[in-house]
Amino acid sequence: MAAARTPIALLKRALAILALVAVLALVGWQWALGWAPSRQAFPTQGIDVSHHQGPIDWAMARADGVDFAYIKASEGGDLRDPRFAENWAGAAGADIRRGAYHFFTLCRAGADQATNFIALVPREADALPPAVDLEFGGNCAARPDRKALLKDIETFINMVEAHSEKPVVLYLTREFEDAYRISSAIDRPLWLRRMALEPDYGSHPWLMWQAHARRRVDGIDGPVDWNVLRDG
Repeated sequence: MAAARTPIALLKRALAILALVAVLALVGWQWALGWAPSRQAFPTQGIDVSHHQGPIDWAMARADGVDFAYIKASEGGDLRDPRFAENWAGAAGADIRRGAYHFFTLCRAGADQATNFIALVPREADALPPAVDLEFGGNCAARPDRKALLKDIETFINMVEAHSEKPVVLYLTREFEDAYRISSAIDRPLWLRRMALEPDYGSHPWLMWQAHARRRVDGIDGPVDWNVLRDG
């Protein structure tokens, strides 16, 4: 008959189990921070950044697998990202393809927002197509009706495309797309957000997929969004 375990022995066993669980949780968390979709399936992968990432060592980011970067340029009718010029030049210096994006607010006219973006972003033949960020997170409280919003977005797109001579990419969250059905009304390349799993919304196949919102990348302090490009 086995001897009964003492309270001290049971406590030691419980502490050992807790320590093992903590180690496994830490390993899992570290793995999750470095996770990215398969390079075999998606060879071209990159980031999107703004001033929130702080100073970026673009050479280190390039060495860590960053092939392209979308860089925040502007927001609304008058806000401009204070690190846009620095990031734009830094990405180019590290041989990282880069494009600019604008955060579209629901409380400013599309023409005002396009003017803000165009005044800041240079027209460059080798730049990626400009993108417009359409989401509720961080937006103003206004909720225009669909017809009015589509008109404003189309005005923004027409002005920006005339400047860049490239089709604007639509960044859409599921919530925004469900509310306004943008992709069925405006036929442009889609950049869709869904963590870990491929997006299953939008009226046509996505061009870019934002797959991770807290990935760790060398040369960047703190988390960063990670994206893949559908090649071919």
